[in-house]
Amino acid sequence: MKRSNAIAAIDIGATKVTALVADVNEYRQPRLLGVGVAPAAGLSRGVIDNIQSARNAVATAVEKAEQSCGMRILSGVVGIGGGHLSSQNNRGIVAIADRTEPITSDDRARAIEVAGQISIPSNRQILHVIPRGYWIEGTDPVSDPVGMYGARLDAETHIVTAAVSAVRNLTKCVEDAGVQIDEVVLSSLAAATGALTAEERAQGVAAVDIGGSTTSICVYDEGAVAHTATLSLGGTHLTQDLARLLRCPWESAERLKCEHGSAIPTAELGSVDVEVRAFGANSQKRVSTSHVAEILQARTEEILEMVAIELKRAGYLDRLAAGLVLTGGTSQLPNIEELVEQQLDLPARVGGPRGCTGLTDLIAAPAYSTVVGLAKYALRETTAAQRPAGARKDAPETGFLKRIAAFGRAFIPQ
Repeated sequence: MKRSNAIAAIDIGATKVTALVADVNEYRQPRLLGVGVAPAAGLSRGVIDNIQSARNAVATAVEKAEQSCGMRILSGVVGIGGGHLSSQNNRGIVAIADRTEPITSDDRARAIEVAGQISIPSNRQILHVIPRGYWIEGTDPVSDPVGMYGARLDAETHIVTAAVSAVRNLTKCVEDAGVQIDEVVLSSLAAATGALTAEERAQGVAAVDIGGSTTSICVYDEGAVAHTATLSLGGTHLTQDLARLLRCPWESAERLKCEHGSAIPTAELGSVDVEVRAFGANSQKRVSTSHVAEILQARTEEILEMVAIELKRAGYLDRLAAGLVLTGGTSQLPNIEELVEQQLDLPARVGGPRGCTGLTDLIAAPAYSTVVGLAKYALRETTAAQRPAGARKDAPETGFLKRIAAFGRAFIPQ
């Protein structure tokens, strides 16, 4: 790229591929410079199942982003999702060599490294080790131990693992499209980074990204990432229900969902008959908007029930003072916040990208929260590590401990 502080982010979703170019303005806010969107292909349930088709979709989105900003994209941050991802929290303890000296950033990094060491099968790899909190000699938690005194430092991390094959397929797909990967980032973390406020993260919140084929969850508790998960239902299942029950083509069902859909049949919506293309000798049929809403409500309630089960299993369902922030394309379904509050008895809002400037009219919708979050992460990390744009994550001057520390700063509210 021509600008030394510009970065690129690529979100490969089930329905679209988005490439974004951004830098930082004078107020240290992300400034969007260019965007490219292309229909997705070659993906199934969040993972690549046809590398050639996916490569072509990525190449198209990247080319459009390059034309939009007038710069060449050589490398970027890429999001990853899918049911192969898993996570857990782990704690590590290190001794401080000289308790008469204050704890240093190296001590903090050592504690994070120890807390990030877990045993995993050979077909899986650690994707992220995210700091959650620190304790000095087992006392009350502290936000940053550097400069404090103690003989023992505890650190807790949130560890995300992924299938090696899924990461390799994603890497090959993007690199075959002519873009080197600086970092593979969990999509649910990126969506949360793009849509949540600092106050929501501090009070406890779950970012629920309802994408095309999956729904991802990222829980923040006391300002730190506490739990992440991926569910195997998404917006395409709503379209599929309409297509099957109304016996109409997929394109007609998708248009019906977007133009006349609702998560709840409401009095304001009423019951208006709309025409839809159908199969059979009579290629047109009329359906009521209330019936469409009833079909969509049933599947949306199933998704929300799965979200509630996952949150309860992780122990956070009753700890979310800020409730749920819905993002992703399906979160734009009218009245979905009301359905969440009725079914889960939690506050809810639909959240789009926040805290960025430039091109906001083009990517203000919740469907772009993930790619904006990827850009915000990359810009924060680049600033923290003071790396030149395009430098690879595995450059000699960027060691494991610096990478972990930079990643932690990128996802801890500032």
